[in-house]
Amino acid sequence: MRALLLFMLVGSLATHVLCGPAPLPFKPDLTVAADGSGDFTTIQAAVASIPKTNRERQIVFVKDGVYHEKVRVDASYVTLRGQSRVGTRLEFAAPASAPRDSLGTAVLNINGDDFVLENFTVQNTHGGIGVHAFAIYGRGDRTVLEDSDVLSQGNDTLSLWRTGNGQFSDDAANHASPNGRYYHARLKVCGSVDFICPRGWCYMTDCEMTEVNPHTDAAMWHDGSRDPAMKFVMRSCRFNGPENFRLARHHHDALFMFLDCTFEKTMRDFAPYRVIYPLNGGTPTAADLKNNQEHDATNVWGERAYYFNCHRERDDFAWFKDNLAAAPGAPTPDQVTAAWTFGGLWDPESRNGPAVKRISVTDAQINVTFGESVTVKGHPRLQLRNGGFADYTTGSGTDTLVFTAPAQEPAVTRIDFTGGAIVATEASASLRVANGALR
Repeated sequence: MRALLLFMLVGSLATHVLCGPAPLPFKPDLTVAADGSGDFTTIQAAVASIPKTNRERQIVFVKDGVYHEKVRVDASYVTLRGQSRVGTRLEFAAPASAPRDSLGTAVLNINGDDFVLENFTVQNTHGGIGVHAFAIYGRGDRTVLEDSDVLSQGNDTLSLWRTGNGQFSDDAANHASPNGRYYHARLKVCGSVDFICPRGWCYMTDCEMTEVNPHTDAAMWHDGSRDPAMKFVMRSCRFNGPENFRLARHHHDALFMFLDCTFEKTMRDFAPYRVIYPLNGGTPTAADLKNNQEHDATNVWGERAYYFNCHRERDDFAWFKDNLAAAPGAPTPDQVTAAWTFGGLWDPESRNGPAVKRISVTDAQINVTFGESVTVKGHPRLQLRNGGFADYTTGSGTDTLVFTAPAQEPAVTRIDFTGGAIVATEASASLRVANGALR
């Protein structure tokens, strides 16, 4: 089993450019190193040191090594950044059938909002095909996963289930949104049945998905039953699998979008479908009928699967011909972006740094207000017209930073980043750094 996963991982190295994220412009907040050269020797100890009430972007740098542990991230605004995608490995054998512990059912358990994972391999090494074995389980809003391999041979490898109905997340009032929004870029994900299964909104781009179960019912899964605008968008993604693997299914209302995707020739001629019990199409039992009836209440919007420029290696099937114009709102291919997926409320692909909206001066301080929450790293200053400086005092994790006002007229010309930086607190695909210009 491990040989199969190793083979697939090597395959991912051939299809992805392992450039990883851009270098940090400042020192990480915490460093994890198994050899003792960092602040912590385990990832769990590092993330547990961040208070659950945290309001600032905290960057945890993890040096190369194999970390045999389960991890639970309770704080919001946490970035886990590996030293290298292949060399930084979080591994644990965690079948969902194992007794529950305080860390969670997955190898990486995400409870906070605005979490970012980059340059990592997260692997559930349980090894069983066709049983639930989560690699990543998430209950937070605005989750970003990129430049990483997320591996399991079981079901539900990547399960982000931020929901406002209390069934999967019991603390909806403490999150930015009652339902989840997820962004994935340049991932390699493999698993068995429904191994990528978001509940809410999800945008995936330039990812490779590999089905390992020769008897799978489907690889992709979606639950968008709480809002007709919820969607699972896959753009420029590749789907691999054994002979006759099925692409997608749903138990509740779902909306699938596939744009510029490629399918291996082994994919079965079987369109995304609603699950009806029994799965073998035989005579339903009383329990099957009850289950189907209960799901009727969350299947009211019909089958919604849309495609643009998708192709199978051998030949194309009629069910994935171009029909994007029939999707709600009739979007054009260029309109289907990450920002569009999230209704304009979150744009994880934006590279614009936080912008200053207002500067106000009191007797003792200069207040610089940004258009969003920002996090201060190091010791930025305000440069004054008379050549002096105003030192940063407080405000990190909010939209307003306070600087000490000098006795003389505090006319501000720019922000000086010689000793520090100001970055966006919200999760993004790239670190958004404020510049020093002032309007």
